[in-house]
Amino acid sequence: MGLIEYAEYVFDEMVKRGVCPDATSYKLMIIAYCRAGQVLQADNWLDTMIERDFWVDNATCSLIIGAFCGKGLVHRAVWYFEKMVQMGLNPNVINFTCLINGLCQKGYIKQAFELLEEMVRKGWKPNVYTHTALIDGLCKKGWTEKAFRLFLKLVRSETYKPNVQTYTAMISGYCKEEKLNRAEMLLSRMREQGILPNVNTYTTLIDGHSKAGNFERGYELIRLMFDEGLIPSICTYNVLIDGFCKRGRLEEANKLLRKCFQQGLEPDIYTHTILIHELCKRADTKHALTLLCRMAKIGIQADIHIYTTLIAALCRQKRMKESEQLFDQTVRLGFMPTKETYTSMICGYCRIGKVSLAVKFLHKMSNHNCVPDSITYGAVISGLCKEGNLIEAKRLYDIMIDKGLSPCEVTRVTLAYEYCKRDDSATALLLLETLDKKLWLRTVNTLVRKLCSENKVGMAALFFHRLVDKEPKVSRVTLAAFMTSCYDSNKYTLVSDLTQRISRGIG
Repeated sequence: MGLIEYAEYVFDEMVKRGVCPDATSYKLMIIAYCRAGQVLQADNWLDTMIERDFWVDNATCSLIIGAFCGKGLVHRAVWYFEKMVQMGLNPNVINFTCLINGLCQKGYIKQAFELLEEMVRKGWKPNVYTHTALIDGLCKKGWTEKAFRLFLKLVRSETYKPNVQTYTAMISGYCKEEKLNRAEMLLSRMREQGILPNVNTYTTLIDGHSKAGNFERGYELIRLMFDEGLIPSICTYNVLIDGFCKRGRLEEANKLLRKCFQQGLEPDIYTHTILIHELCKRADTKHALTLLCRMAKIGIQADIHIYTTLIAALCRQKRMKESEQLFDQTVRLGFMPTKETYTSMICGYCRIGKVSLAVKFLHKMSNHNCVPDSITYGAVISGLCKEGNLIEAKRLYDIMIDKGLSPCEVTRVTLAYEYCKRDDSATALLLLETLDKKLWLRTVNTLVRKLCSENKVGMAALFFHRLVDKEPKVSRVTLAAFMTSCYDSNKYTLVSDLTQRISRGIG
Protein backbone atom coordinates (compact mmCIF):
# COMPACT_ATOMS: atom_id res chain seq x y z
CA MET A 1 0.00 0.00 0.00
CA GLY A 2 3.03 2.29 0.18
CA LEU A 3 2.50 3.07 3.88
CA ILE A 4 6.16 2.43 4.71
CA GLU A 5 6.34 4.76 7.73
CA TYR A 6 3.35 2.99 9.31
CA ALA A 7 4.99 -0.38 8.57
CA GLU A 8 8.13 0.85 10.33
CA TYR A 9 5.99 1.93 13.31
CA VAL A 10 4.48 -1.59 13.50
CA PHE A 11 7.99 -3.06 13.28
CA ASP A 12 9.10 -0.92 16.26
CA GLU A 13 5.98 -1.90 18.23
CA MET A 14 6.75 -5.57 17.56
CA VAL A 15 10.26 -5.16 19.03
CA LYS A 16 8.91 -3.24 22.07
CA ARG A 17 6.43 -6.04 22.80
CA GLY A 18 9.19 -8.65 22.83
CA VAL A 19 8.50 -10.24 19.45
CA CYS A 20 11.85 -10.80 17.72
CA PRO A 21 11.94 -9.78 14.03
CA ASP A 22 13.29 -12.43 11.69
CA ALA A 23 14.94 -12.25 8.24
CA THR A 24 11.55 -11.86 6.54
CA SER A 25 10.64 -8.86 8.75
CA TYR A 26 13.82 -7.06 7.70
CA LYS A 27 13.50 -8.16 4.09
CA LEU A 28 10.01 -6.65 3.80
CA MET A 29 11.25 -3.27 5.03
CA ILE A 30 14.26 -3.35 2.67
CA ILE A 31 12.10 -4.27 -0.33
CA ALA A 32 9.62 -1.49 0.49
CA TYR A 33 12.31 1.20 0.69
CA CYS A 34 14.09 -0.10 -2.45
CA ARG A 35 10.86 0.02 -4.47
CA ALA A 36 10.19 3.52 -3.17
CA GLY A 37 13.67 4.57 -4.34
CA GLN A 38 14.69 5.50 -0.78
CA VAL A 39 18.01 3.69 -0.87
CA LEU A 40 19.54 5.42 2.16
CA GLN A 41 16.78 4.05 4.39
CA ALA A 42 17.13 0.64 2.71
CA ASP A 43 20.88 0.87 3.38
CA ASN A 44 20.26 1.35 7.14
CA TRP A 45 17.88 -1.62 7.31
CA LEU A 46 20.25 -3.78 5.31
CA ASP A 47 23.17 -2.93 7.62
CA THR A 48 21.12 -3.98 10.65
CA MET A 49 20.03 -7.17 8.93
CA ILE A 50 23.62 -8.14 8.07
CA GLU A 51 24.82 -7.25 11.61
CA ARG A 52 22.32 -9.82 12.90
CA ASP A 53 23.71 -12.46 10.50
CA PHE A 54 20.43 -12.79 8.63
CA TRP A 55 20.81 -14.29 5.19
CA VAL A 56 19.65 -12.39 2.08
CA ASP A 57 18.06 -14.44 -0.70
CA ASN A 58 18.78 -14.10 -4.43
CA ALA A 59 15.62 -12.16 -5.30
CA THR A 60 16.23 -9.57 -2.56
CA CYS A 61 19.89 -9.36 -3.59
CA SER A 62 18.90 -8.47 -7.18
CA LEU A 63 16.39 -5.88 -5.97
CA ILE A 64 19.00 -4.25 -3.69
CA ILE A 65 21.66 -4.18 -6.43
CA GLY A 66 19.17 -2.72 -8.92
CA ALA A 67 18.02 -0.02 -6.47
CA PHE A 68 21.55 1.05 -5.50
CA CYS A 69 22.85 1.00 -9.08
CA GLY A 70 19.78 2.97 -10.18
CA LYS A 71 20.82 5.74 -7.79
CA GLY A 72 24.41 5.61 -9.01
CA LEU A 73 25.70 3.95 -5.82
CA VAL A 74 27.49 1.17 -7.71
CA HIS A 75 30.40 0.82 -5.28
CA ARG A 76 27.93 0.28 -2.43
CA ALA A 77 26.08 -2.31 -4.54
CA VAL A 78 29.36 -4.16 -5.22
CA TRP A 79 30.20 -4.08 -1.49
CA TYR A 80 26.82 -5.62 -0.59
CA PHE A 81 27.15 -8.23 -3.33
CA GLU A 82 30.53 -9.34 -1.99
CA LYS A 83 29.27 -9.25 1.61
CA MET A 84 26.27 -11.40 0.73
CA VAL A 85 28.52 -13.94 -1.03
CA GLN A 86 30.73 -14.09 2.11
CA MET A 87 27.61 -14.81 4.17
CA GLY A 88 26.73 -17.80 2.03
CA LEU A 89 24.71 -16.45 -0.89
CA ASN A 90 25.28 -18.44 -4.09
CA PRO A 91 24.74 -15.73 -6.73
CA ASN A 92 22.84 -16.75 -9.84
CA VAL A 93 22.88 -15.39 -13.40
CA ILE A 94 20.26 -12.72 -12.52
CA ASN A 95 22.35 -11.42 -9.59
CA PHE A 96 25.48 -11.23 -11.74
CA THR A 97 23.63 -9.62 -14.67
CA CYS A 98 22.05 -7.02 -12.39
CA LEU A 99 25.46 -5.93 -11.07
CA ILE A 100 27.09 -6.09 -14.54
CA ASN A 101 24.35 -3.78 -15.83
CA GLY A 102 24.93 -1.35 -12.93
CA LEU A 103 28.68 -1.26 -13.62
CA CYS A 104 28.09 -0.70 -17.35
CA GLN A 105 25.65 2.16 -16.70
CA LYS A 106 28.37 3.96 -14.72
CA GLY A 107 30.99 3.26 -17.39
CA TYR A 108 32.98 0.69 -15.38
CA ILE A 109 33.35 -1.63 -18.37
CA LYS A 110 36.58 -3.32 -17.26
CA GLN A 111 35.06 -4.25 -13.89
CA ALA A 112 31.91 -5.49 -15.66
CA PHE A 113 33.93 -7.88 -17.84
CA GLU A 114 35.91 -9.05 -14.80
CA LEU A 115 32.59 -9.87 -13.10
CA LEU A 116 31.51 -11.69 -16.27
CA GLU A 117 34.65 -13.87 -16.05
CA GLU A 118 33.88 -14.62 -12.39
CA MET A 119 30.33 -15.53 -13.37
CA VAL A 120 31.55 -17.98 -16.04
CA ARG A 121 34.11 -19.47 -13.60
CA LYS A 122 31.24 -20.23 -11.23
CA GLY A 123 29.46 -22.18 -13.96
CA TRP A 124 26.87 -19.61 -15.06
CA LYS A 125 26.36 -18.90 -18.76
CA PRO A 126 25.65 -15.25 -19.62
CA ASN A 127 22.19 -14.80 -21.14
CA VAL A 128 20.83 -12.26 -23.63
CA TYR A 129 20.30 -9.71 -20.82
CA THR A 130 23.92 -10.03 -19.69
CA HIS A 131 25.14 -9.47 -23.24
CA THR A 132 22.73 -6.56 -23.77
CA ALA A 133 24.02 -4.83 -20.62
CA LEU A 134 27.61 -5.18 -21.88
CA ILE A 135 26.73 -4.04 -25.42
CA ASP A 136 24.90 -1.00 -24.04
CA GLY A 137 27.85 -0.17 -21.76
CA LEU A 138 30.36 -0.42 -24.63
CA CYS A 139 28.17 1.77 -26.86
CA LYS A 140 27.84 4.41 -24.13
CA LYS A 141 31.65 4.50 -23.95
CA GLY A 142 31.83 5.01 -27.71
CA TRP A 143 33.27 1.53 -28.34
CA THR A 144 30.65 0.51 -30.89
CA GLU A 145 32.92 -1.81 -32.89
CA LYS A 146 33.67 -3.86 -29.76
CA ALA A 147 29.95 -3.82 -28.97
CA PHE A 148 29.13 -5.01 -32.50
CA ARG A 149 31.57 -7.93 -32.19
CA LEU A 150 29.74 -8.98 -29.02
CA PHE A 151 26.43 -8.43 -30.82
CA LEU A 152 27.50 -10.76 -33.67
CA LYS A 153 28.51 -13.38 -31.09
CA LEU A 154 24.94 -13.23 -29.80
CA VAL A 155 23.52 -13.42 -33.34
CA ARG A 156 25.53 -16.61 -34.01
CA SER A 157 24.62 -18.16 -30.66
CA GLU A 158 22.40 -21.26 -30.74
CA THR A 159 21.12 -20.60 -27.21
CA TYR A 160 20.35 -16.88 -27.08
CA LYS A 161 19.42 -14.40 -29.77
CA PRO A 162 19.41 -10.59 -29.60
CA ASN A 163 16.13 -9.09 -28.41
CA VAL A 164 14.59 -5.65 -28.98
CA GLN A 165 16.69 -4.14 -26.15
CA THR A 166 19.91 -5.52 -27.70
CA TYR A 167 19.10 -4.03 -31.10
CA THR A 168 18.09 -0.72 -29.50
CA ALA A 169 21.41 -0.55 -27.62
CA MET A 170 23.36 -1.10 -30.86
CA ILE A 171 21.21 1.43 -32.78
CA SER A 172 21.86 3.95 -29.99
CA GLY A 173 25.63 3.35 -30.27
CA TYR A 174 25.63 3.95 -34.02
CA CYS A 175 23.43 7.04 -33.67
CA LYS A 176 25.87 8.52 -31.14
CA GLU A 177 28.66 8.08 -33.70
CA GLU A 178 26.42 9.51 -36.46
CA LYS A 179 26.61 6.20 -38.36
CA LEU A 180 22.93 6.42 -39.26
CA ASN A 181 23.14 4.06 -42.26
CA ARG A 182 24.27 1.27 -39.94
CA ALA A 183 21.54 2.16 -37.44
CA GLU A 184 18.93 1.97 -40.24
CA MET A 185 20.42 -1.34 -41.40
CA LEU A 186 19.93 -2.76 -37.91
CA LEU A 187 16.29 -1.59 -37.91
CA SER A 188 15.72 -3.52 -41.16
CA ARG A 189 17.58 -6.52 -39.74
CA MET A 190 15.27 -6.54 -36.71
CA ARG A 191 12.20 -6.84 -38.91
CA GLU A 192 13.80 -9.63 -40.95
CA GLN A 193 14.34 -11.52 -37.69
CA GLY A 194 10.70 -11.01 -36.70
CA ILE A 195 11.63 -8.66 -33.84
CA LEU A 196 9.31 -5.65 -33.71
CA PRO A 197 10.96 -2.35 -32.75
CA ASN A 198 9.36 -0.64 -29.76
CA VAL A 199 8.80 3.04 -28.95
CA ASN A 200 12.28 3.26 -27.39
CA THR A 201 13.90 1.85 -30.57
CA TYR A 202 12.17 4.41 -32.78
CA THR A 203 12.87 7.26 -30.32
CA THR A 204 16.57 6.36 -30.32
CA LEU A 205 16.74 6.37 -34.13
CA ILE A 206 14.70 9.59 -34.41
CA ASP A 207 17.12 11.20 -31.93
CA GLY A 208 20.06 10.23 -34.15
CA HIS A 209 18.43 11.71 -37.26
CA SER A 210 17.30 14.80 -35.36
CA LYS A 211 20.84 15.53 -34.12
CA ALA A 212 22.07 15.18 -37.72
CA GLY A 213 19.33 17.57 -38.92
CA ASN A 214 17.43 14.85 -40.86
CA PHE A 215 14.01 15.97 -39.62
CA GLU A 216 12.15 14.56 -42.64
CA ARG A 217 13.36 11.06 -41.76
CA GLY A 218 12.37 11.73 -38.15
CA TYR A 219 8.79 12.49 -39.23
CA GLU A 220 8.80 9.43 -41.52
CA LEU A 221 9.72 7.22 -38.57
CA ILE A 222 6.90 8.72 -36.48
CA ARG A 223 4.41 7.91 -39.29
CA LEU A 224 5.86 4.39 -39.41
CA MET A 225 5.28 4.06 -35.66
CA PHE A 226 1.59 4.89 -36.11
CA ASP A 227 1.36 2.40 -39.00
CA GLU A 228 2.71 -0.31 -36.71
CA GLY A 229 0.28 0.56 -33.92
CA LEU A 230 2.83 2.28 -31.72
CA ILE A 231 1.99 5.59 -30.05
CA PRO A 232 4.94 8.02 -29.87
CA SER A 233 5.62 9.18 -26.32
CA ILE A 234 6.50 12.70 -25.21
CA CYS A 235 10.14 11.46 -25.18
CA THR A 236 9.85 10.75 -28.93
CA TYR A 237 8.71 14.29 -29.60
CA ASN A 238 11.27 15.72 -27.16
CA VAL A 239 14.18 14.51 -29.29
CA LEU A 240 12.75 16.31 -32.34
CA ILE A 241 11.98 19.45 -30.33
CA ASP A 242 15.55 19.38 -29.00
CA GLY A 243 16.92 18.97 -32.53
CA PHE A 244 14.92 21.96 -33.80
CA CYS A 245 16.03 24.10 -30.85
CA LYS A 246 19.69 23.20 -31.29
CA ARG A 247 19.45 24.45 -34.87
CA GLY A 248 17.68 27.65 -33.82
CA ARG A 249 14.31 26.58 -35.28
CA LEU A 250 12.16 27.48 -32.29
CA GLU A 251 8.98 28.09 -34.32
CA GLU A 252 9.06 24.52 -35.66
CA ALA A 253 9.71 23.24 -32.12
CA ASN A 254 6.63 25.12 -30.86
CA LYS A 255 4.55 23.84 -33.80
CA LEU A 256 5.52 20.27 -32.90
CA LEU A 257 4.68 20.94 -29.26
CA ARG A 258 1.17 22.06 -30.28
CA LYS A 259 0.83 18.78 -32.17
CA CYS A 260 1.69 16.95 -28.92
CA PHE A 261 -1.16 18.79 -27.16
CA GLN A 262 -3.56 17.75 -29.92
CA GLN A 263 -2.57 14.11 -29.38
CA GLY A 264 -3.23 14.42 -25.65
CA LEU A 265 0.43 14.38 -24.65
CA GLU A 266 1.61 16.63 -21.84
CA PRO A 267 5.12 18.13 -21.94
CA ASP A 268 7.37 16.77 -19.21
CA ILE A 269 10.36 18.26 -17.38
CA TYR A 270 12.68 17.52 -20.33
CA THR A 271 10.40 19.36 -22.77
CA HIS A 272 10.47 22.41 -20.51
CA THR A 273 14.25 22.12 -20.01
CA ILE A 274 14.81 22.13 -23.80
CA LEU A 275 12.55 25.14 -24.40
CA ILE A 276 13.81 27.16 -21.42
CA HIS A 277 17.41 26.55 -22.49
CA GLU A 278 16.66 27.76 -26.03
CA LEU A 279 14.76 30.85 -24.81
CA CYS A 280 17.63 31.73 -22.45
CA LYS A 281 20.10 31.31 -25.31
CA ARG A 282 18.04 33.90 -27.19
CA ALA A 283 18.02 36.16 -24.10
CA ASP A 284 14.21 35.81 -23.99
CA THR A 285 14.09 35.42 -20.20
CA LYS A 286 10.53 36.78 -20.04
CA HIS A 287 9.07 33.74 -21.83
CA ALA A 288 11.53 31.40 -20.08
CA LEU A 289 10.25 32.59 -16.67
CA THR A 290 6.65 32.23 -17.91
CA LEU A 291 7.43 28.59 -18.75
CA LEU A 292 8.84 28.10 -15.24
CA CYS A 293 5.57 29.39 -13.75
CA ARG A 294 3.57 27.14 -16.08
CA MET A 295 5.55 24.13 -14.85
CA ALA A 296 4.55 24.89 -11.27
CA LYS A 297 0.87 25.26 -12.27
CA ILE A 298 0.73 21.84 -13.98
CA GLY A 299 2.59 20.16 -11.12
CA ILE A 300 6.03 19.68 -12.70
CA GLN A 301 8.86 20.50 -10.32
CA ALA A 302 11.76 22.27 -12.03
CA ASP A 303 15.20 20.87 -11.20
CA ILE A 304 18.49 22.59 -10.36
CA HIS A 305 19.56 22.55 -14.04
CA ILE A 306 16.55 24.63 -15.11
CA TYR A 307 17.13 27.11 -12.28
CA THR A 308 20.83 27.33 -13.15
CA THR A 309 20.01 28.02 -16.82
CA LEU A 310 17.64 30.83 -15.83
CA ILE A 311 20.04 32.28 -13.25
CA ALA A 312 22.87 32.30 -15.83
CA ALA A 313 20.65 34.07 -18.40
CA LEU A 314 19.56 36.75 -15.91
CA CYS A 315 23.17 37.26 -14.80
CA ARG A 316 24.27 37.77 -18.40
CA GLN A 317 21.63 40.50 -18.61
CA LYS A 318 22.92 42.03 -15.34
CA ARG A 319 19.54 41.46 -13.66
CA MET A 320 21.10 40.46 -10.37
CA LYS A 321 18.09 41.17 -8.15
CA GLU A 322 16.01 38.59 -10.05
CA SER A 323 18.98 36.20 -10.08
CA GLU A 324 19.25 36.48 -6.29
CA GLN A 325 15.53 35.77 -5.90
CA LEU A 326 15.80 32.65 -8.07
CA PHE A 327 18.93 31.51 -6.24
CA ASP A 328 17.17 31.90 -2.86
CA GLN A 329 14.11 30.08 -4.22
CA THR A 330 16.36 27.21 -5.34
CA VAL A 331 17.81 26.83 -1.83
CA ARG A 332 14.33 27.12 -0.20
CA LEU A 333 13.06 24.29 -2.41
CA GLY A 334 15.86 22.08 -1.08
CA PHE A 335 17.97 21.99 -4.23
CA MET A 336 21.74 21.97 -4.00
CA PRO A 337 23.19 24.81 -6.10
CA THR A 338 25.91 23.47 -8.37
CA LYS A 339 29.32 24.87 -9.28
CA GLU A 340 27.70 26.29 -12.44
CA THR A 341 24.96 28.02 -10.40
CA TYR A 342 27.53 29.74 -8.19
CA THR A 343 29.80 30.62 -11.11
CA SER A 344 26.90 32.30 -12.92
CA MET A 345 26.13 34.43 -9.85
CA ILE A 346 29.82 35.32 -9.39
CA CYS A 347 30.18 36.34 -13.07
CA GLY A 348 27.00 38.41 -12.78
CA TYR A 349 28.25 40.35 -9.73
CA CYS A 350 31.60 40.98 -11.45
CA ARG A 351 29.79 42.32 -14.53
CA ILE A 352 28.02 45.00 -12.46
CA GLY A 353 31.14 45.80 -10.44
CA LYS A 354 30.00 44.26 -7.14
CA VAL A 355 33.13 42.16 -6.68
CA SER A 356 32.76 41.99 -2.87
CA LEU A 357 29.49 40.06 -3.37
CA ALA A 358 31.23 37.82 -5.92
CA VAL A 359 33.94 37.03 -3.33
CA LYS A 360 31.22 36.37 -0.73
CA PHE A 361 29.56 33.85 -3.08
CA LEU A 362 32.95 32.24 -3.76
CA HIS A 363 33.34 31.57 -0.03
CA LYS A 364 29.72 30.35 0.22
CA MET A 365 30.33 27.57 -2.32
CA SER A 366 31.69 25.24 0.37
CA ASN A 367 28.26 25.39 2.11
CA HIS A 368 26.88 23.25 -0.71
CA ASN A 369 30.01 21.13 -1.25
CA CYS A 370 30.81 23.00 -4.48
CA VAL A 371 34.43 23.27 -5.55
CA PRO A 372 35.29 26.33 -7.67
CA ASP A 373 37.05 25.66 -10.97
CA SER A 374 39.33 27.82 -13.12
CA ILE A 375 36.33 29.66 -14.65
CA THR A 376 34.97 30.56 -11.18
CA TYR A 377 38.34 31.83 -9.96
CA GLY A 378 38.98 33.57 -13.29
CA ALA A 379 35.76 35.59 -13.04
CA VAL A 380 36.62 36.84 -9.53
CA ILE A 381 40.25 37.58 -10.48
CA SER A 382 39.09 39.63 -13.50
CA GLY A 383 36.65 41.52 -11.27
CA LEU A 384 39.33 42.26 -8.70
CA CYS A 385 41.70 43.44 -11.44
CA LYS A 386 39.08 45.90 -12.69
CA GLU A 387 38.82 47.24 -9.14
CA GLY A 388 42.60 47.49 -8.93
CA ASN A 389 42.75 45.01 -6.02
CA LEU A 390 45.82 43.14 -7.27
CA ILE A 391 46.83 41.76 -3.86
CA GLU A 392 43.59 39.76 -3.53
CA ALA A 393 43.64 38.85 -7.25
CA LYS A 394 47.19 37.48 -6.93
CA ARG A 395 46.24 35.58 -3.76
CA LEU A 396 43.36 33.84 -5.56
CA TYR A 397 45.60 33.14 -8.55
CA ASP A 398 48.14 31.43 -6.26
CA ILE A 399 45.33 29.40 -4.63
CA MET A 400 44.28 28.23 -8.10
CA ILE A 401 47.80 27.10 -8.95
CA ASP A 402 48.20 25.35 -5.56
CA LYS A 403 44.96 23.44 -6.23
CA GLY A 404 46.32 22.22 -9.55
CA LEU A 405 43.91 24.32 -11.60
CA SER A 406 45.09 25.77 -14.90
CA PRO A 407 44.05 29.43 -15.26
CA CYS A 408 42.56 30.23 -18.67
CA GLU A 409 44.34 32.60 -21.06
CA VAL A 410 42.03 35.53 -20.24
CA THR A 411 42.85 35.21 -16.52
CA ARG A 412 46.60 34.92 -17.18
CA VAL A 413 46.72 37.90 -19.54
CA THR A 414 44.38 40.07 -17.43
CA LEU A 415 46.43 39.70 -14.25
CA ALA A 416 49.81 40.05 -15.99
CA TYR A 417 48.57 43.12 -17.88
CA GLU A 418 47.42 44.81 -14.64
CA TYR A 419 50.95 44.46 -13.22
CA CYS A 420 52.41 45.83 -16.47
CA LYS A 421 50.12 48.87 -16.18
CA ARG A 422 51.78 49.51 -12.83
CA ASP A 423 55.24 49.11 -14.40
CA ASP A 424 55.74 45.92 -12.38
CA SER A 425 56.95 43.64 -15.19
CA ALA A 426 58.97 41.53 -12.71
CA THR A 427 55.80 40.33 -10.90
CA ALA A 428 54.05 39.78 -14.25
CA LEU A 429 56.92 37.56 -15.44
CA LEU A 430 57.06 35.73 -12.12
CA LEU A 431 53.31 35.11 -12.38
CA LEU A 432 53.72 33.37 -15.71
CA GLU A 433 56.77 31.29 -14.75
CA THR A 434 54.59 28.46 -13.38
CA LEU A 435 53.16 27.82 -16.86
CA ASP A 436 54.55 25.19 -19.22
CA LYS A 437 56.35 26.43 -22.34
CA LYS A 438 53.37 26.13 -24.70
CA LEU A 439 51.02 28.09 -22.44
CA TRP A 440 53.73 30.61 -21.60
CA LEU A 441 54.37 31.35 -25.28
CA ARG A 442 50.66 31.72 -26.03
CA THR A 443 50.09 34.00 -23.05
CA VAL A 444 53.11 36.25 -23.72
CA ASN A 445 52.19 36.54 -27.42
CA THR A 446 48.70 37.72 -26.42
CA LEU A 447 50.14 40.03 -23.74
CA VAL A 448 52.55 41.66 -26.22
CA ARG A 449 49.68 42.33 -28.65
CA LYS A 450 47.51 43.77 -25.84
CA LEU A 451 50.33 46.05 -24.65
CA CYS A 452 50.86 47.23 -28.23
CA SER A 453 47.16 48.00 -28.63
CA GLU A 454 47.39 50.19 -25.50
CA ASN A 455 50.54 51.96 -26.81
CA LYS A 456 52.72 50.51 -24.03
CA VAL A 457 55.49 49.83 -26.54
CA GLY A 458 58.42 49.87 -24.08
CA MET A 459 56.81 47.19 -21.91
CA ALA A 460 55.83 45.22 -25.02
CA ALA A 461 59.47 45.27 -26.17
CA LEU A 462 60.62 43.86 -22.83
CA PHE A 463 58.23 40.88 -23.14
CA PHE A 464 59.05 40.49 -26.82
CA HIS A 465 62.74 40.03 -25.97
CA ARG A 466 61.78 37.35 -23.41
CA LEU A 467 59.62 35.73 -26.07
CA VAL A 468 62.54 35.53 -28.52
CA ASP A 469 64.76 34.13 -25.72
CA LYS A 470 62.40 31.16 -25.39
CA GLU A 471 61.31 30.80 -29.02
CA PRO A 472 63.28 32.58 -31.79
CA LYS A 473 60.58 31.66 -34.33
CA VAL A 474 57.98 34.22 -33.31
CA SER A 475 54.41 34.71 -34.48
CA ARG A 476 53.89 36.88 -37.58
CA VAL A 477 50.75 38.39 -36.01
CA THR A 478 52.63 39.43 -32.83
CA LEU A 479 55.53 40.85 -34.85
CA ALA A 480 53.18 42.84 -37.10
CA ALA A 481 51.35 44.28 -34.08
CA PHE A 482 54.65 45.21 -32.42
CA MET A 483 56.10 46.83 -35.54
CA THR A 484 52.91 48.83 -36.21
CA SER A 485 52.86 50.07 -32.61
CA CYS A 486 56.54 51.08 -32.77
CA TYR A 487 56.07 53.00 -36.03
CA ASP A 488 52.93 54.72 -34.69
CA SER A 489 54.91 55.78 -31.60
CA ASN A 490 58.01 56.81 -33.61
CA LYS A 491 60.11 54.27 -31.69
CA TYR A 492 62.04 52.85 -34.64
CA THR A 493 65.05 51.82 -32.53
CA LEU A 494 62.93 49.22 -30.70
CA VAL A 495 62.16 47.56 -34.05
CA SER A 496 65.79 47.53 -35.19
CA ASP A 497 66.92 46.01 -31.88
CA LEU A 498 64.70 42.99 -32.49
CA THR A 499 65.12 42.65 -36.26
CA GLN A 500 68.43 40.77 -36.14
CA ARG A 501 67.29 38.46 -33.34
CA ILE A 502 64.24 37.26 -35.19
CA SER A 503 65.69 37.17 -38.73
CA ARG A 504 66.47 33.45 -38.40
CA GLY A 505 62.84 32.48 -38.83
CA ILE A 506 59.35 33.82 -38.34
CA GLY A 507 56.37 31.51 -37.62
